[in-house]
Amino acid sequence: MADNRQETIFCMARGRAGTALSARPMAQPDAWHMIRRRAAASGIHAPIGNHTFRATRITAYLANSGTLEHAQAMAAHEGPCTTKLYDRTKEQLTEDEVKGIRL
Repeated sequence: MADNRQETIFCMARGRAGTALSARPMAQPDAWHMIRRRAAASGIHAPIGNHTFRATRITAYLANSGTLEHAQAMAAHEGPCTTKLYDRTKEQLTEDEVKGIRL
């Protein structure tokens, strides 16, 4: 029988120095705070969170000729409407749009 458990994306650190990862999943609020701290330390001040990665993955897949049905399956969404919420391809500028900008 196949193992249908989802893989842990963010794991808890072990030890005082936190240099090794445990198999225990990180709680959602802790993962959100970690992402925000690391983004700020990198100079990214946009409001990003865990779902930013999901939207980026789905958008990149669809922008590279992926199908909505496969994106839906990869994201484990019940319906395509949920997957469409993460699709940011319509928000990306095309080269023609950039060339049309006059200063």
